[in-house]
Amino acid sequence: MATRSAVLAIVNPLSGTTSAQQKKVLQEAFVRRAEALHYAPHVVQTTHPGHATEIAAEAVAQGVTRVLAIGGDGTINETAQALRRSSTALGIVPIGSGNGLARHLGIPLNPMQAIERALSGRPVVIDSGEINEHPFFCTAGLGFEAYVAHEFAKQSVRGLPTYVRTAFRAFWGYKPQRFRLDGQEKELFSLTFANAGQFGNNAWMAPTANIADGRLEQCEIRPFPAQAAGMLTWRLFNKTLNQSAYWRGHSITKASVQTNGPLLIHVDGEPVTLATNQVDVRVLPGSLLVLL
Repeated sequence: MATRSAVLAIVNPLSGTTSAQQKKVLQEAFVRRAEALHYAPHVVQTTHPGHATEIAAEAVAQGVTRVLAIGGDGTINETAQALRRSSTALGIVPIGSGNGLARHLGIPLNPMQAIERALSGRPVVIDSGEINEHPFFCTAGLGFEAYVAHEFAKQSVRGLPTYVRTAFRAFWGYKPQRFRLDGQEKELFSLTFANAGQFGNNAWMAPTANIADGRLEQCEIRPFPAQAAGMLTWRLFNKTLNQSAYWRGHSITKASVQTNGPLLIHVDGEPVTLATNQVDVRVLPGSLLVLL
């Protein structure tokens, strides 16, 4: 009798607004469906930051060909880090607040349907990016979006309504920053490096981004009057931000950014504080297999 192929599901018990009972149901559904498809399923729950990367790296070393990340953008990022440049493919089961990479790739937001896609789908090659030593698969950025990510991380309740309230409060106290971008001085409201087109929740910062073209989209929003905020927000969620006079974008393979002090950034929505005043960004073409 042929040996069944192993398939692993990594579950973040703290992701999103899904209850512990709902996560248990998802795990049981994954096991049943994997067994029906003649896989040998295994489930591991994360217990600390970075744990998903450790688990996924071990799976790669053991020759597991499919690893499912059941969680939010942070869990997907941690899992994908270990799968880059390997023959192990990532299955995305989105249960987070934004689910940016899943939305860009057209992965079902219904977790049961996403499990089916991850178990039955075929591996497709996509790019990834790095900002200093931090890998990203959706977006990374500086300025307002990073400030909001840091403020959002302090909230006890996740989800889109909390994010909107946090961003609204942050807007009134935030001041545009000065950056030295590839040697050119600029004052910007925000600076995004996009592998995928959106942050999550269908907020499209880079509407024309191609996740498999070997390039990143560098998106700049220059300072704007307060009365323009409503229209910019409307364009963000209607996939037309690139039509605004305050938006500028172009494709890149690498970039360098300096400021006058330590940098606040976000990496796939997760807040990171850097001790340095410089970041170097680059694309890693064709570096990840995703199950679609």
